[in-house]
Amino acid sequence: MFDTNGERPPECMPMVRVIAMPADTNVNGDIFGGWLMSQMDLAAGNLASRTSGGRCVTVSADAMTFLRPVKVGDEVSVYCELLATGRTSMKIAVEAWRRARVGGEECRVTKAVFTFVAIDMEGKPRLVHPA
Repeated sequence: MFDTNGERPPECMPMVRVIAMPADTNVNGDIFGGWLMSQMDLAAGNLASRTSGGRCVTVSADAMTFLRPVKVGDEVSVYCELLATGRTSMKIAVEAWRRARVGGEECRVTKAVFTFVAIDMEGKPRLVHPA
């Protein structure tokens, strides 16, 4: 898993970086957890496709933990790390970090472990073949 000690974002390049917008908020002005989870799924799916050399589907998102809220205007960076590869599946650790629009404070806002399965054009599981 990431070795960040909760203080600084991972040193690697984020798989996704996006600005949280007003359309993504709940009635309290916080970004929806579902929006954040979808960004994490996109990022992990990107790594899964690169790792397997093709099409993949999300099978599960485990240990999803929301640590802090994301506000409108925050920059959200999503980092992924391949934890394990099976015959057809991949486990990917995912962390989302926010950087405040004003002040630039950075903190981890959520983390989870996603599992993907490589599939063929008919949607059936296939062997993971690195690209």
